[in-house]
Amino acid sequence: MNINQMLQGVIQYFTEGFARIFSPAKDDYKDIGVQPYECEPYHKPVDEM
Repeated sequence: MNINQMLQGVIQYFTEGFARIFSPAKDDYKDIGVQPYECEPYHKPVDEM
């Protein structure tokens, strides 16, 4: 019976991982509104214009 329980545990481990990877995302982001932006906009130096 120990082999049966071990095999069941391995199958459950892989099935739960598969379900987590391929399930829809549970992110709760707003569809509209201000979006975060952490970078500085690029400004071309005056010399290269």
